[in-house]
Amino acid sequence: MTAIEQALGYTFRQPRHLHQALTHRSSGTPHNERLEFLGDSVLNCAVAHLLYIHFPELPEGALSRLRANLVRQQSLFEIAVTLGLGTLLKMGDGEVKSGGRNRPSILADGLESLFGAIFLDGGFAEAERVIHALYAPQLAGINPELPAKDAKTLLQEILQSRRLPLPAYELAGTVGDAHAQTFRVTCSIPALHIRTQGEAASRRAAEQTAAQAAYNLIAVAGKKSGNA
Repeated sequence: MTAIEQALGYTFRQPRHLHQALTHRSSGTPHNERLEFLGDSVLNCAVAHLLYIHFPELPEGALSRLRANLVRQQSLFEIAVTLGLGTLLKMGDGEVKSGGRNRPSILADGLESLFGAIFLDGGFAEAERVIHALYAPQLAGINPELPAKDAKTLLQEILQSRRLPLPAYELAGTVGDAHAQTFRVTCSIPALHIRTQGEAASRRAAEQTAAQAAYNLIAVAGKKSGNA
């Protein structure tokens, strides 16, 4: 087994599926964009099934909000980091030099590509098993009694509770063709010396990713200092 197969808990019957899933478009063809498309649907279905079983009393609206949070770019990025996916992706020299191995959008897309590859190689049941195992830690941290709020709202509330100025969001740049752009946004909180960055297919989603990163930094600092 390769390192990624061990981390996933799945051995590919046809290694070509794994090779394609790990190939970024900057490295050549066949690359992983079509597998990403497939894996996105597999992921949504698997996570929906997982939540449906785990929270039998929750209504459809609450389940939809939980699913949206679990399949967003930041959640995928965090899982990809634990798998060491950034070091395994094959990409062009230009992409590597520009920080591609640590770019949230690339790692999130790569993970979805792996889900698509497992689906093609072993069927939905195997893909679902792998997804459920990878999402177990995040699932354990879900409290369905708490209202689901987006990252920007949570960040705003925690800053207001400390009587601090609201964060400033700025577009730092865009990458890619006009029909498939990735937006890069910064979130700045000068009072706390925090500056985070988010990337996504839309500016709004990129702001949410940057806000989540800033919120996580504040939450971690708060726990260490004993603040709420």
